Amino acid sequence: MTAPPNLLGSDEPAPFQIVQAQGRSRFVLCCDHAGRRLPRALGDLGVDASELQRHIAWDIGAAGVALQLATTLDACAILQPYSRLAIDCNRPLEAADSIATRSEDTVIPGNQLLSAHEAARRAQAIFHPYHAQLRAELDRRQRAASAPILVSLHSFTPVYQGVTRPWQIGVLYHRDARLGHALLALLQAEQRWTVGDNQPYAVDDEHDYTVPQHGERRGIAHVELEIRQDLIADSAGQAYWAALLARLLPLAAAAIHAA
Repeated sequence: MTAPPNLLGSDEPAPFQIVQAQGRSRFVLCCDHAGRRLPRALGDLGVDASELQRHIAWDIGAAGVALQLATTLDACAILQPYSRLAIDCNRPLEAADSIATRSEDTVIPGNQLLSAHEAARRAQAIFHPYHAQLRAELDRRQRAASAPILVSLHSFTPVYQGVTRPWQIGVLYHRDARLGHALLALLQAEQRWTVGDNQPYAVDDEHDYTVPQHGERRGIAHVELEIRQDLIADSAGQAYWAALLARLLPLAAAAIHAA
């Protein structure tokens, strides 16, 4: 079968950004929805520019937290800069919303009646290279006998479908709750925030890709974090939450390795 032609032009950004590739920390950070860029070949997908500023297009503030956290921890971070409206890099390719036809109340005209060929073209250009890079980084560290710890960073809206969400941060996990439970306990002990235990989302095989594939299948410690986007929409908020996580993540990792 002939491979679909490349979606991205030679002058467009790669589907992953690597920060501190030689970071000495065991932590490897990733951000599946770091940006809202659309490949030039897709135009605007028929979506108004104001909609592309919203959470439906990307995880607002998550990239800023990842970058500052990587610096503080001396950790490698891998960020995916293209909008989830082109293809969602935290969904299995067979998931119904891998390429969303509707996000919240917004219809995505450019994703309607998409052919298998076009879906494969997007996956080849964005999804597969991003996950291959993350896989390679984790492989490299495991070959060096340095057990990596995966932290997947996301953000969530304060209000969803008219319902106010009470959490400032959510700690997400699935079958392996070691790091999630340890970090959850540390955050709750601070007594400053309402912390979601698998809220506002929970990881599962049907709707998530990064944690099941790169954390659970590999058998390494991992956690997915969701931070409320209004708290990290500016550099000050990003710095605050990065500093907090830089303090607590090593304590959580130490707790599970001491158990």
